[in-house]
Amino acid sequence: MLGGTSTVAKSLCISLAEKGCRRFHLLARNTNRNDHLAVELRERFGAYVSCEAIDLLEPQPPQPQLYELFDLYLVAAGSLGDAQRARTDAAEAQAITQANFTGLIPWLTAIVSPERINQPGALWVFSSVAADRGRPSNYHYGAAKAGLLRFCEGLLLRCHDTPFAVRILKAGFIASPMTDGQAPPILCAKPEQIARDLLRKPFRRGIETIPWWWAPLMALVRRLPARFAAKL
Repeated sequence: MLGGTSTVAKSLCISLAEKGCRRFHLLARNTNRNDHLAVELRERFGAYVSCEAIDLLEPQPPQPQLYELFDLYLVAAGSLGDAQRARTDAAEAQAITQANFTGLIPWLTAIVSPERINQPGALWVFSSVAADRGRPSNYHYGAAKAGLLRFCEGLLLRCHDTPFAVRILKAGFIASPMTDGQAPPILCAKPEQIARDLLRKPFRRGIETIPWWWAPLMALVRRLPARFAAKL
C-alpha cells in the first residue's frame, strides 16, 4: 500500500480487513499517520501489519526492494502541491511531478516484474481526472497524472495476457484533507463508498473513472472551447 495515509487508501485497508485480509504492508512519508492505521488494523482485525517510511521527493531515492508477494498492490500516493508557486518556482513544479509521477516509477517497475506478473495478483494505481485536460489552475498536477496514466496504460497492455491485472483509476474529487477547501463538497465522493465500489470487482482490468459520474462530466470538460476551459 503505497500512500497508506490517504483517506481512500485507509478506507480500502479497512474494507479489505473486514473481508478477511490479514496481511498489510503500509508505505508512507508520514510515519505517525501510517503507524496509526497500522494500530487500527492490528487491534480491530488482528492483522499482521508492517510499515515502511518512504519519501518520493528524495533526490536519490533507494531502489525499492520487494521481498514478499501480495495479492493486491495499491498505489495511492500523490500531492497537489502549490500550483500558484509552481508557475514561477521550478523546484515546486518538479516536486509536483516527482510526487505524482516520476517518484512512483521505481515502485511500479519493482511491482510489475517479469516474475510477479506471471502469477495471479492485481495492481491498482490512482491517477486523476485532472489528467484529461490541461487547466490553468493545476496544470503541473494534471500533467504529472497524465504521465502516470500513460505509463500505467503501458503496464496494463504489457500484462494483458498474464494472470496479473492492472487497474488504473481516474479519480474525481474524494473527500480528504487534500481536497478540503479545493473542491465543492457536493462533488467530493466519500472514500468509504469508493472502497466498497472498487472491491466489488477486485481483479478488474483496465482504465476507469471513479465515481462513475465523473466520466460524463469530464467528457464535457474535454469538449469545452479554449475560452471557457481557460476559466477552469
